[in-house]
Amino acid sequence: MLPIGWLLEAGPGYCPIALKKAGQPASAGSSMAGPWDVVLRDEAALRQAAVVAMDAALLEGVLMRTDAEPNASEVVSCAPFTLLPSAVPRALFEQAYAVQRDFNLLVDAISRDKEFLERTLASTIKVDEFTARLFRIHQQVLEEGLAQSVFLGINRSDYMFDCGAASPPALKQIEINTIAASFGGLASRTAAVHGRVLRVLGKPEEAARLLPNDPAQGLAMGIAKAWELYGSPSAAVMFLVEEAQRNIFDQRCVENKLWDRNIRVIRRRFRDVYEQGSLDDSRRLYVGGQEVAVVYYREGYVPSNYDQQNWEARLLLERSRAVKCPDIATQLAGTKKVQQELSRPGMLEKLLPGHAEAVRRIRATFAGLYSLDVGEEGDRIAATAIANPERFVLKPQREGGGNNLYGEELKQVLERIKDSPERTSYILMDKIEPQPAVNYLLRARSPLKASKCISELGIFGVYVRQGTELVLNEAAGHLLRTKAVEHADGGVVAGVAVLDTPYLV
Repeated sequence: MLPIGWLLEAGPGYCPIALKKAGQPASAGSSMAGPWDVVLRDEAALRQAAVVAMDAALLEGVLMRTDAEPNASEVVSCAPFTLLPSAVPRALFEQAYAVQRDFNLLVDAISRDKEFLERTLASTIKVDEFTARLFRIHQQVLEEGLAQSVFLGINRSDYMFDCGAASPPALKQIEINTIAASFGGLASRTAAVHGRVLRVLGKPEEAARLLPNDPAQGLAMGIAKAWELYGSPSAAVMFLVEEAQRNIFDQRCVENKLWDRNIRVIRRRFRDVYEQGSLDDSRRLYVGGQEVAVVYYREGYVPSNYDQQNWEARLLLERSRAVKCPDIATQLAGTKKVQQELSRPGMLEKLLPGHAEAVRRIRATFAGLYSLDVGEEGDRIAATAIANPERFVLKPQREGGGNNLYGEELKQVLERIKDSPERTSYILMDKIEPQPAVNYLLRARSPLKASKCISELGIFGVYVRQGTELVLNEAAGHLLRTKAVEHADGGVVAGVAVLDTPYLV
């Protein structure tokens, strides 16, 4: 916990946000004062604003079900969020939006390149059974012949602002999520909460500068376009959902946008597909007698989502004509091994021929990424990381947050597996060094306290392809998540990060 006297101050080059104690002079080279330095001095006003903020979150629908009752909505709580919007450099925010359509093109190109996926994942599937099972389904579907002709991609590219080097702050990609990218719904409602807080704190002009943001609309637009191209007005969109559905309101935001377009939505689990799913002679998908045009996965990205029945259900879905979001090739395109392979010289040019500017924009966001494949290069990288664990992040082939390894834990794991093929199930990435800022992380039934925090910006992308023609390619909105610096990894559902709103500086 930090005392109330710690303030925000933008560091050199608008790197948000350096810390300074009340009464201390600004550091040499500081470009501007922090946006909330005055309000952070007034503890009574902050406490009043926190009460208003919680009520505003309930009014706006920034909600989650509780741990105790994840499948009932009789009792709900606010999703965790920051009291104040966090400062984000305008230039880096605009850069993240500008490159998103390029990333959409790249993910689509990877999903269509059978040889690239085979070559890139060859070492990983020998040691990672989850990736191997996904890949076997991918191969089986290709051997049978694709029934699907319309392809829908919804992804989220996540970044941090690297302030570690002597050069100006830089936008660096953490990862790209190609399956079940969450919080597009609740992010559509968070800015209104922060606008209310700023007005209560006497900052109406700053409240008016918060950007409109509606990822739910953008995601629904992509799903609706895929549904339309599928060509069966009586067919439904199926949300493939978890057994425990704490984050249902985030999904309902998108679902309601589809109902507004008179598109029927059903919610089913893997077990429902296993028990009630079937394909007709044209490989149209039916679940409980209802034809399904689009399968929107909000489940299926970690091994714990699968038992043998669920794997059989996944194969049935992939074999069908229905538009999968994502299809299994696109899920494989989002693996960490693919992310690392893309950083090799010349690789982007091979995947995106004739798109030199897109390649330049994408490459500018890459942090250092390193292979741990068996061989001299992998041996050298592993030894470097063991000697300097504070410089790196060790990343397994997993989605969902909370899986990455840092510091002493990274060192211990690498020392254990350095001479084993198991190391090929990981990649190594340079550790990004964001500058901490002070904020208040609001959670239900938690005391109000200031924390040193870092933020992660995600940009949602949506694309639709029919055959070989890309008919939709858009950036669909943004998500800012913030967490206390003592937490190395983990997302909102995991109870580590909280929802936030960017305040551009």
